[in-house]
Amino acid sequence: MENNVIFKGIMPALVSPVNDDGSLKRESTVKLVKWLMQFGINGLYICGSTGEGLALKKETRMELLETVLDAVDGKIPVISHIGAIDLATTIELTKHASKAGAAAVSSIPPIYFNYGEDDIVNYYKAICDNSTVPMLMYGIGSAGTKLSFSLVERVMNCSPLAVGLKWTYPDYFTLGRIKQINGGNINVINGPDEMLICGLAMGADAGIGTTYNLMPKLFVDLFNKFQSGNVEEARFIQHKIDVVINVLINHNVIPATKAILNWMGFDVGNCVKPLKVVDKEETKQMLKEMNNVIDFNNQIIN
Repeated sequence: MENNVIFKGIMPALVSPVNDDGSLKRESTVKLVKWLMQFGINGLYICGSTGEGLALKKETRMELLETVLDAVDGKIPVISHIGAIDLATTIELTKHASKAGAAAVSSIPPIYFNYGEDDIVNYYKAICDNSTVPMLMYGIGSAGTKLSFSLVERVMNCSPLAVGLKWTYPDYFTLGRIKQINGGNINVINGPDEMLICGLAMGADAGIGTTYNLMPKLFVDLFNKFQSGNVEEARFIQHKIDVVINVLINHNVIPATKAILNWMGFDVGNCVKPLKVVDKEETKQMLKEMNNVIDFNNQIIN
């Protein structure tokens, strides 16, 4: 049996740098990716919730993947979220990601309509049948379908390419149970940034998150401290991170994250409409509320 625990460590869920017309800011994308890599991240996850994948044109999603792959130059893996409202687009994005060189594809379950468990299993099997790279499920409350233990177990056994999932629920009891599927041969990745240490304690192999874009060094340090047994130090870093996250939550996390990145000089643009725009005054207010907990550019804990 092959080892399905492929992805370990810290993997930012990359924001999608786009212009107001939805086109990709290629230079800004490369600049952000290169900056993140210098802090020792272990991979990137693109076009998920943070990357606004469902709101982007499929051509932009393809261009973003190709741009990120060129930027990382094979040094770290890139996971491409290929979920879409229709299965045909999902399959097209799956085939593109496989051919382009993504390390894996990932998808939320089918959304909006009332899908049964059999329908969802068939959805993930269709992705695997059209992929040449591993597949990760993606569970998040906003998708409307809670991934149950039984559903995850069925999907993990529907194809050899189904290797794991990103778990973005505050349910660590179920995460711990899922990590036992197939004798632990499943790649479980923590989603909630503010509870990374909880996911690691319950067996998560990695973390994928929005605020990793802003604080890559802190998340890398947290992961390394925890893995080396320095749980108290890891908890200290998590508490510092959570001061920042609490402010971002109060200003809508993804637009707020983009606003801070713009302030840092990355020119990632605004979120795809109709998501809100966090202007310069609101950005200044956020920074004030964060009370200088960290230096975003130098990643120093005060």
